[in-house]
Amino acid sequence: MASRSSLYKAPFAPGGPNEMDPQLAHRLLTAALDKGADYADLFFEYRAAGGLVFDEGILKSASRGVSMGLGVRALFGDATGYAYTERLDEDAMRHAARTAAQIATAGGGSAPATPTSRSTPERYELAQVTLDVGGVDKRAILERAAKAAHAFDPHVVKVECSFAEEIREILIITSDGKLVRDVQPLMRFGIRVIAEKDGKRQEGSSGGGGRMTMGYFDGKSPEWHAKEAARLAVTMLDAQDAPAGQMEVVLAPGDSGILLHEAVGHGLEADFNRKGTSNYSGCIGQMVASELCSVVDDPTLLQSRGSINVDDEGNEPRRSVLIEKGKLVGYMHDHLSSKHFKLEPSGNGRRESFACAPMPRMTNTILTAGPHDPEEILKTVKRGVFAKKFGGGQVDIANGDFVFSLTESYLVEDGKITAPLKGVNLIGNGPDVLRKVTMLGHDVEVSDGIWTCGKDGQSVPVGVGCPTMKISSITVGGTKV
Repeated sequence: MASRSSLYKAPFAPGGPNEMDPQLAHRLLTAALDKGADYADLFFEYRAAGGLVFDEGILKSASRGVSMGLGVRALFGDATGYAYTERLDEDAMRHAARTAAQIATAGGGSAPATPTSRSTPERYELAQVTLDVGGVDKRAILERAAKAAHAFDPHVVKVECSFAEEIREILIITSDGKLVRDVQPLMRFGIRVIAEKDGKRQEGSSGGGGRMTMGYFDGKSPEWHAKEAARLAVTMLDAQDAPAGQMEVVLAPGDSGILLHEAVGHGLEADFNRKGTSNYSGCIGQMVASELCSVVDDPTLLQSRGSINVDDEGNEPRRSVLIEKGKLVGYMHDHLSSKHFKLEPSGNGRRESFACAPMPRMTNTILTAGPHDPEEILKTVKRGVFAKKFGGGQVDIANGDFVFSLTESYLVEDGKITAPLKGVNLIGNGPDVLRKVTMLGHDVEVSDGIWTCGKDGQSVPVGVGCPTMKISSITVGGTKV
């Protein structure tokens, strides 16, 4: 289990103010199974979160909040009953358990097994969580970033900096005998810069974080992020309109993995495949990508934003190989899908909070390294686009079709980067794009702790990663005729 700082006290831990009585847990699980459910679990969660926003030279907002509650799930076949409560007195919790139990009406429920506490890995052991650091110190970080951004170039006219943080304690007790707890820290710094020249305004941003301490800034200082955001905003002032049509595209390492995450990763979550609604349904063993491509979901990376010691169903997450040398070899599973496919859970059952039922979700989804030199990849492009940073996008899970906007991209001519571009969109199909990967670099990077994934109204922190990759042909949606 992740270690705790001297100030943080885990409410559900032994000796904590909300330590769970094993006999009470047994009564709650018995109530959830009472109508005939096959399985039930209790998900206790405590979350403390804070945030600071520094804008126009002043601290515009400071927030701190706490939430706590219990979610009870009962399963009957493929059906799920779920209820939650923010009150942790026995009457409220028993009511939630009985409500979840209504999914099954066969009667004669089974008795829950005696829970056994299980140890977890330590993927984000911290000496001190950021919530225990004084607000004055965090404000100083934001002030330093704003000062550095304004000093970068006279065209910088506006700077906004933010710092978000949380500590999340979870306790999972299941009817098949698991008892697991974890404490999950998380922090994220961000800066947004607007530059103006000759009536034109452009924006640049930078940020990062993960499950780590304030020591993050020893590696990437607030000044580093400020200069990166300001550089992008100023560079984009001279950007030219993007070309349109089918072109070669080279994706930069790191954040470009968001295209993989959205256009391919969601289709590999097993709930879509259990229901037959993914374009990858029934395709295990088939070639779905170039032989250069291997894709993994890896929750084991130390202190990464998407890493977890235990999933929200009490299973230990493991590195899952999804695509191996172009062949589809697996999906990401939760309890329901692993039972359907007769496999062990992969530890991908995640939820936004105790108010939500878990489902298969990505952690850190990565396209692994290839054999090529990144510089050599660029040299092979006669005329194309170098995609460095991605913004928003839309994806159809059923067929993998996507549209992504680029926040930083450049024209490539005769193997050289020649001009910044604006208004670039990439339009294509996830499986088709992976089949068109013709070169793959050996420079894998994992994103610097900025991404949050949404699915069915739930958001969870994730990581993405990839090496430099060349796609032989993709539709570039631009404005230049």
